[in-house]
Amino acid sequence: MPTPNPTFTIITATFNAAATLERTLRSVERQTCDSVEHLIMDGASTDATLQLARAYAERQPQRSISVVSEPDSGLYDAFNKGIARARGTYIVFLNAGDTLHADDTLATIAAALPCDDEARLPAVVYGETDIVDADGTFLRHRRLTAPRRLKWKSFQQGMRVCHQSFYALRTLVPTYDLQYRFSADFDWCVRVLKSASEQHRSTLRVDAVLTDYLAEGLTTQNHRASLRERHRIMAHHYGRLRTLLLHGWFVLRAVFKR
Repeated sequence: MPTPNPTFTIITATFNAAATLERTLRSVERQTCDSVEHLIMDGASTDATLQLARAYAERQPQRSISVVSEPDSGLYDAFNKGIARARGTYIVFLNAGDTLHADDTLATIAAALPCDDEARLPAVVYGETDIVDADGTFLRHRRLTAPRRLKWKSFQQGMRVCHQSFYALRTLVPTYDLQYRFSADFDWCVRVLKSASEQHRSTLRVDAVLTDYLAEGLTTQNHRASLRERHRIMAHHYGRLRTLLLHGWFVLRAVFKR
């Protein structure tokens, strides 16, 4: 009898991430939901990353955990390799240092799904995000809150849902556009939501914090380059004039909030 596909595929891309990976692995290991596949896509690390990942897999022979280590072209290339291997109904990306917020996070999401029929499942399930420091200590709630109704035009107002709290139906997901080095996740989320709209699929907001996001991520470290890429992405999806007008509003909003 074939093994049924897991409900969730978590993809974690790593490269020399030994300092932060263990916290991520432990958060997945503690999940009360067992219908999970964890793909660890490593970019040929030279530190203790692989030892940690392999020990984690050995501790849980009952779960579907794969550790792949080979050179890649960066974070989004590793994500694409993970997508090609994924079997879960929903895909989510959890980077080293990020954690699922609670031990029952995946169980909470699974319980919120309206049915088992994939043809009727929401295209995206999403929720809130907290920001933590390198020690995993809570810093603040994410400034942009998840909207009640998420559509592809929602991202005109910025990254309305954190990438790590955005669970996308695997049959809808595209690969990441590797022309973007720092904000391909922004483009990817918009394209997923466009596909959902074209197929008349709904999205589902879970009223809970789903992820604790490490503040020192790739986008945070390259903030200006990321903003320039986001401007290009928004111009592509929403038009140049509208993007200029929206960015003018962003500036005014920042000034008045001081």
